[in-house]
Amino acid sequence: MGNIRAARVGFCAAVAAVGLVVSATPALATNPAGVAALGSAQFTKAGVVSSVPTLAQCAVDGTATVSSGVVTQSGVKFGGGTSTCSTTVVDPETDATTTKSESLGSQFELSALVTAGGPRVKISSYRVTCNATQTGTSASWSYSGLTGLTGLPNPMPRDYVKEIKRTNGTLLATAKFNEVTLPVPNDGSIALTMLRITFAPGSAITGEVVVGATACSPTP
Repeated sequence: MGNIRAARVGFCAAVAAVGLVVSATPALATNPAGVAALGSAQFTKAGVVSSVPTLAQCAVDGTATVSSGVVTQSGVKFGGGTSTCSTTVVDPETDATTTKSESLGSQFELSALVTAGGPRVKISSYRVTCNATQTGTSASWSYSGLTGLTGLPNPMPRDYVKEIKRTNGTLLATAKFNEVTLPVPNDGSIALTMLRITFAPGSAITGEVVVGATACSPTP
């Protein structure tokens, strides 16, 4: 679905098969060495708080493999999955390494918008990956079995926003796909969120849901 690369020197952000090059998004700090997670949720509807802390987050400098079973809160479900972060020595003489941080999730469902006149959003499976070398990083993502959101471009541009509306035109939420963060000044690191759903006032829901997130930095 999408692939973005960041070089350590001479910033370049390219989306493979999309044909769109855009400027970096400012960030306060360098991205981590390598992490990946299934997603998270934090929103309030009719006084009920639905909270799903970051699920199955691995780290190349921490827990290498983390799995999660099905997690359900009012209005949202993550079907489970596994995140794996690994380091590979590619040159023993110089201790040069590469890293790979990847999360594979399944059976995501957002039902919170249904009673507000919105769609039930489902994703059968999804994957986010961040690869790093000494010279730069690349991040990619893919999904299958998406229902509830129609009219999406293929391939998907970077930072693409799909408005989710009621039939009368009331904005209920925004779904942002392929969200990329590249630090300024550029250091070659990258962060990618596959999908971020942010609720709008018209839904009477506050908060957001994240599906698939990863980040990594060039190896030392």
